[in-house]
Amino acid sequence: MMDYGPFILSLQLALVTTILLFLLGVPLAYWLAFNPRKYKIFLEAIVALPLVLPPTVLGFYLLLAFSPENGLGAWLERNFDLRLVFTFEGLVLASVFYSLPFMIQPLQSGFRSVPYYLVEAAYSLGKSRWTTLRKVILPNMSAAILSACILTFAHTIGEFGVVLMVGGNIPGITQVVSISIYDEVEAMNYGLANHYALILLVFSFLILSFVYFFNYQQRKNIRIL
Repeated sequence: MMDYGPFILSLQLALVTTILLFLLGVPLAYWLAFNPRKYKIFLEAIVALPLVLPPTVLGFYLLLAFSPENGLGAWLERNFDLRLVFTFEGLVLASVFYSLPFMIQPLQSGFRSVPYYLVEAAYSLGKSRWTTLRKVILPNMSAAILSACILTFAHTIGEFGVVLMVGGNIPGITQVVSISIYDEVEAMNYGLANHYALILLVFSFLILSFVYFFNYQQRKNIRIL
């Protein structure tokens, strides 16, 4: 019988991760897009690491960092009574690291796509950087924002390696839908695994279709204007 708990947990994880990454990603992508210093390429490389690094490698080092037997994990547990290994909070933080490029890179491209004369016009009218960001830059990169948020959400939904390494497989706490598929395959319950996988496949396809449709409509409107 299908258990919908992993789907609910996956949606919660994806939603929290997307919100946190958006709050972190906007200032970071803004800095990367407009900072002229050459050393920023090292930060860009760090941001892009999850795209090329095997999830198990990233998950392994996060597991070591979060472990209460090591520095960061011990400090968090001692000072904040916060344990990140095999907890939902640990999954969120690991997902933030793993999905970072899916938020940062579209936002960075979006910032660079905004015509700079609009920014200069806002500054010439006495608008502050914060007001210009809120009322000029962000509204003119809505397609990039939507793409970043939806791609981050969809990527987090499908996480497996990092989630398994950091969160394990605890029903109701860290057992997301990708782990459930793995469990059913291991138990040779291919029919139930297929149901889980099919729902995830359809969901991911619909999300990506929405992103491409929205971007197509945006380009179409720009050509008309």
